Amino acid sequence: MANPWAGEVAVVIDGQVHLCKLTLGALAELEAALGTGTLIDLIRRFEGGAFSGRDVMAVIVAGLRGGGWTGQSSDLVAADIADGPVGAAKLAATLLARAFEPPA
Repeated sequence: MANPWAGEVAVVIDGQVHLCKLTLGALAELEAALGTGTLIDLIRRFEGGAFSGRDVMAVIVAGLRGGGWTGQSSDLVAADIADGPVGAAKLAATLLARAFEPPA
């Protein structure tokens, strides 16, 4: 079960529940994966609805890594993420929000 106070979010991938969390190391990996801009730029893209599929995938992979997952982003290309692309985008936005402010 995910603990929102710890910044955790649960995601179902191919029917299996995984915990995601943007730890400091995961955030550093996320910045490296995106290659340009800052995390603030990424957050602004999500807030403005101007994020890309690459942004969503990078956030999810970083969150999975922060939760202990040892896979690669290529492992998710054909994976079924619960609620499809919209669910994946909501997951990524939630991860970013929980990384920088506690839940209400």
